[in-house]
Amino acid sequence: MSNNPRELWDNSLQVISQNVTEQQFDTWFKPIEFVSYRPATKTLLLQVASPFVCEYIEENFIDLMSKVLTRNFGQGVNLRYRVLTDSEHGLKQDLQAVTPPSIESPRPRTRANQSPTALDAAMPQEIESQLDLQHTFDTFVEGNSNKLPRSVGLAIASQPDSMQFNPMFVYGPSGCGKTHLVNAIGVRIKEQYPQKRVLYMSARLFIVQYSNAKLQNRINDFINFYQTIDVLIVDDVQEWMTAPGTQSTFFHIFNHLFRNGKRIILASDRPPVDLQGMSDRLLTRFSCGLIAELERPDHQLCLDILNNKIEREGLSIPDDVVHFIASTANGSVRDLEGVVTSLLAYSIVYNGHVDMNLAERVIKRAVKVDDHPLTLDDIMETVGRHFNVTTNAIIGRSRKHDLVVARQVSMYFAQKYTKMPANRIGKLVGGRDHSTVIHSCTQVEQRLKVDKSFGEEIQSIENAFRLKK
Repeated sequence: MSNNPRELWDNSLQVISQNVTEQQFDTWFKPIEFVSYRPATKTLLLQVASPFVCEYIEENFIDLMSKVLTRNFGQGVNLRYRVLTDSEHGLKQDLQAVTPPSIESPRPRTRANQSPTALDAAMPQEIESQLDLQHTFDTFVEGNSNKLPRSVGLAIASQPDSMQFNPMFVYGPSGCGKTHLVNAIGVRIKEQYPQKRVLYMSARLFIVQYSNAKLQNRINDFINFYQTIDVLIVDDVQEWMTAPGTQSTFFHIFNHLFRNGKRIILASDRPPVDLQGMSDRLLTRFSCGLIAELERPDHQLCLDILNNKIEREGLSIPDDVVHFIASTANGSVRDLEGVVTSLLAYSIVYNGHVDMNLAERVIKRAVKVDDHPLTLDDIMETVGRHFNVTTNAIIGRSRKHDLVVARQVSMYFAQKYTKMPANRIGKLVGGRDHSTVIHSCTQVEQRLKVDKSFGEEIQSIENAFRLKK
C-alpha cells in the first residue's frame, strides 16, 4: 500500500463509495478536499464546504469514517475539518472531529437503527397539501430568467427521495414566479407519488401556528406533526428574520426531515446571505443545498407568458396590445396574469373586443403607476446629458459607439419607465421597429450583468430621474 497521504485518502474515498449509496457519496464525500496529513501527530486535515457538512458526516457516517481511516492511515487518526467561513475574504476555520468509537464497539441502539415499534407502525393521518393546483409546470413558462430553477424543480419532482438539491432555496423579487414554481413542484410530486405527505406553508402561517402551539403548551405536538412531512414547502421565509423562537423550532424540524431523507423547498425574496436576523445555524442549512435565483422576466418571456395565458383563457388580443401589456407590467408575472384576467372579465361583461383603449383602462387599475411618470423626452434628455450628446443625435442614424450606447440606454429606460409598447418607442426614437427596441434592451441587460462600471452609470442616470420627478 502507498504511503503517500493523498493516495491514502483517495483509497479511503474508494472504500467509502462502496459502502454508501451513489447519491450519498456524491453529496457528502466526493466534494471533500484533502489538505494535509502530519504523520507525527497523525492529523488528517480535510476541507469541506460548510460546518453543516461536518455535522452531518459526524452524526451519520462516523463509524464508517473510523473504520476506513484506520484501515488506510492506521490506529489513532486525528481527524480535523477545514471550513471556508467567509469566501469573500478567504477566511477559514479548522474544526476538530469527535473521537470516533473503536471499531469493535457495538453501534449504539437508536431510533434510527432499531427495529420498528408499534408506535412506528401507526401511519399518520392524511393531510391537505394546501397546494394551488392551478400553479403547475404546464403553466410555468420557461425563459432565460427561470430556466435553471425550473429544470431543477422538474428533477426534484421526478425524484423527491433523492438528496440532490436538498434543500432547494429559491429567491427573487416579488412577482417573479417563486410561489408558482414551488407549488408546481409540490403538485407534480403529489401527482406522481400520491402517498407522499406534501405540505405547502407560508412562513407567516407557520409563525401563527407556532405561537398558538406555544400558548397552548403543545410545542412538541407541533414539531411532531411537521416531522411527519415528506415534502415540506415554505414560502416567504424572510418573514422569520424577526422571529427567533420560530427559527429555533424550524431548526429542529429541518434537521429531522433532512436526516431522514425528506425533501425541503424554501422560497424567499432575498438570498440566504441577506437574511439579516436569521440564526447562523439555520442559514448554514439553507445554504447547504441548491440556491437558485428567479429573475424578473425579460420582455420576450413576458410575451410568452401573456400568449400562454391568453391561449388558455380563449381570448383574442391584438399583437400590439400584447406588446403594450408586456411593456407595462414592470416585469411582474403576477401583474401580467392580473391584466389578462381583468381583460377577460371586461370582455365577458361588456361583450366587447379587447383593444388598446381597453388595455390602457385595465392597466391603470391593475398595475401601479407612478404619480409623475417619466416621458420619453425626459429620458432622452437625461441620458443625453449623461453621455454628453443631444436628443437629436440619439434619434439620428449615426452608428458612433457613444451614440449607439445612449440610444440603447434610452430605449431601455423607456421600456422600464413608460407605458408605451416597444413599437411606439421605436417610432419615437428615430422611426425604428420594435425588434430594435427589444434588442437594445437585451444588450443593456446583458452588459449590466458583467460590467460593474456600466451598472454604476445606469444607477447614476436613475438617480437623476428621481431628482427630475
